[in-house]
Amino acid sequence: MSLTLIKDPDRRDDPPRPLLEHLLALRDMLVFGAVAWAICVVVAFVFSPQVLEWLMSPAKEVQAVVDSADGAAETRAWLQGLDLTSGFSTAMSIAVWGGTALSFPFVVYAILRFVFPALTRREKFILMSILVIGTVLFSVGAGLAYQKTLPLVVTAFQEINRWMGLPVETIRIEGYISIVLKTIIAFGLVFQMPLVIFVLGWFGVVTSTGLREKRRVAIVVAFVLAMFLTPPDPMSQLFMAIPLCLLYEFSIWAVWLKEKCV
Repeated sequence: MSLTLIKDPDRRDDPPRPLLEHLLALRDMLVFGAVAWAICVVVAFVFSPQVLEWLMSPAKEVQAVVDSADGAAETRAWLQGLDLTSGFSTAMSIAVWGGTALSFPFVVYAILRFVFPALTRREKFILMSILVIGTVLFSVGAGLAYQKTLPLVVTAFQEINRWMGLPVETIRIEGYISIVLKTIIAFGLVFQMPLVIFVLGWFGVVTSTGLREKRRVAIVVAFVLAMFLTPPDPMSQLFMAIPLCLLYEFSIWAVWLKEKCV
């Protein structure tokens, strides 16, 4: 594949097709993507109890530490459903978000199967590279949110409650799941920043020199984004803002390397 790409990068492997075939291919792409999403939603709904246990783990770890410090004999049930429909609404939230995440590879496959005939080998290689790198960056951001940020978020909110004289002994599960999902998705999305900047640099929209000159502005923007996309505690904001600044610096070097190589 790589040798063929070097020899003839602008070659298209598929001949032109009539409009009707394109419309049929578009229909097949939409149907395949919709069916894949629906199946993945059902699968996520079936396994929602296991997913819920995984999502509750950061809060349980924090509660175990708090109870141990207070000398409690056993860890209390901190996260609870307070409405009759709590179980169903939580399962539906997990099903929709989890099903969307699970179906992403299948939806991407359907899209690629539709657009690949119109692309050259060079364009196919670039597109696949962007998808792989974007997936890795999203996974890193989501992992950082789950492993490091969410325990700090739970601790920070509980400390604010105590400071206000409103200790919370029971947390509504729907509110907690909403915070967890928003935090994980926000981290995953903002970690796409270097990829977006590199693509803009590839098309000449931005340059490494311009990125260096805007470094201070980028740092301010990173902290503003962290302020809006994370819960209102300093530690979670730092856990987003600092990696964003480092990723911006990495983007500068990536664009500079592209300018030198092209």
